[in-house]
Order: sequence, then C-alpha cells, then structure tokens
Amino acid sequence: QVQLVESGGGLVQAGGPLRLSCAASGPTFSRYVMAWFRQSPGKEREFVAAINSSGSGTYYADSVNGRFTISRDNVKNTVWLQMPSLKPVDTAVYFCAEGLHFGPQVGSAYNYWGQGTQVTVSS
Repeated sequence: QVQLVESGGGLVQAGGPLRLSCAASGPTFSRYVMAWFRQSPGKEREFVAAINSSGSGTYYADSVNGRFTISRDNVKNTVWLQMPSLKPVDTAVYFCAEGLHFGPQVGSAYNYWGQGTQVTVSS
C-alpha cells in the first residue's frame, strides 16, 4: 500500500517562497508519475504540475508555469514543489498524487493521494 505524506506548507507573505515535499512509501516509487494538485475553498481541485517516473520530463498548469518547479529523487522516494514567489491566488491545500501515466491533468488518473498541506499566502 502506497502512502504519500506532504509537508512544507504554511503561511507566507506574497512574494515569499515555500517548498513542499511529498514522501512516498514503498519500493516502486521510481516507476510512477508524480503530480501536485491544489484545492481552494469553494473551488474544484486543480492540476498544478507533474513529473515523469525518471524525472526527465515535467509539465505545469498555465497558472504556475514559469513560477513553480517540480522535482523528484527516486533514491529518497520524494517529490518536491518549489514555489519561490507566491501570490495570494496560490492559497490552497496542496496534494501530491501518484499515477501511471504522464499526461493526464485530471485527478481521476491518479491512484494514490496524500492528505494535503495548507499553503496560505497573505497580501
């Protein structure tokens, strides 16, 4: 059974940085696509970024492209989301997810999810 545990969220002022981490259990982490999603109050969950199993390929939602960076370490079984300059619109609960296919931007394509970590950006 895969377990994903996010950390690194918090309260930050606009323009400030955060780095989210997602630690995965299990020996097969390197086989899977990893992604970050987020959900704000009253809104549907939205795709943020994904990285392929080797880490050689990434893609991002338009809203974060050029601002956020997803990366992974298959030895440490960890995926990160670097957010160096946050905006109030980035306020949300951020979830990491594990899936098989590199491409889908919908939550239904991912099989395992973490509990989420809150990111709050004040103006």
